[in-house]
Amino acid sequence: MGIETADDAAVYRLSDEIAMINTVDFITPPVDDPYWFGQISAANSISDVYSMGGRPVTALNVVMFPSKHLDMGLLKEILKGGHDKVVEAGACLVGGHTVDDEEPKYGLCVNGVVHPKRIITNAGARPGDALILTKPLGSGVLFNAVRSGKFSFAELERTVLPSLAALNGPAMAAALNFELHACTDITGFGILGHLLEMAHGCNSRIVMRFRNLPFYPGALEMYKKGETTGSNKANRAMVARHKLQMAGQLTKEEDELLYDPQTSGGLVLAVPVAQADALLAALRDAGISAASFIGEVLPEPVGIVVE
Repeated sequence: MGIETADDAAVYRLSDEIAMINTVDFITPPVDDPYWFGQISAANSISDVYSMGGRPVTALNVVMFPSKHLDMGLLKEILKGGHDKVVEAGACLVGGHTVDDEEPKYGLCVNGVVHPKRIITNAGARPGDALILTKPLGSGVLFNAVRSGKFSFAELERTVLPSLAALNGPAMAAALNFELHACTDITGFGILGHLLEMAHGCNSRIVMRFRNLPFYPGALEMYKKGETTGSNKANRAMVARHKLQMAGQLTKEEDELLYDPQTSGGLVLAVPVAQADALLAALRDAGISAASFIGEVLPEPVGIVVE
């Protein structure tokens, strides 16, 4: 798997038993706290290995930092957050590269392994599959609302950041016990953008039920207060070029939530609908309380229907 697909990572077969997963991702700080920044960015980077059904093995730091303008102690905390998350994932942090830049940026180049016959892609969903989402949505608008003073960092730290810093490994470990056909993680394109990739990948239609979507507390309220993100407009334009049918009645603010960009978002898992309830139970047993049955795959022309 390489650049010819819209998958989350590249995969290279080394032998009949081992394939290597390669991915790199870095972000600007979603929050001012450097330790949270390091944790969230690392979890975001590692997620692409999990979404392919793999296990992370090694990671390299990717760092840009304005050393002439910010205290180096902040960089130490960013790297500590990333290191702790890599260790939690059972991988080894083995080096990296740092450059001086005008704005802090941090992430990881992550290498993982997977059996060549057990690779999970975002293109394998089948008609009759249920779609399960493992984390809430709405982090993008909440980050901006904290910056503008409309939402408190204390509330963000209590209700949102632990979820964003949580690894997607336990969710994938639970899902691999089922007939998992496809997976992707929800990041910058928002829920509709990533579901659109899945729909194109399997050449089918996806029906998404808005009322089943989990949202972070305060996300809808922030849109009602006029907050938004710099990605909503571009995400909306991307989806508008394809077949989108709004079958349900949404308010303007509810509609905006569909385009909200996520950082270290959850997984969307495609399994036969008959296994959906059992997978949800397994996810909740693994501590993933937000897991929700958000839609289905239909044997119809490519597109998305929002109910």
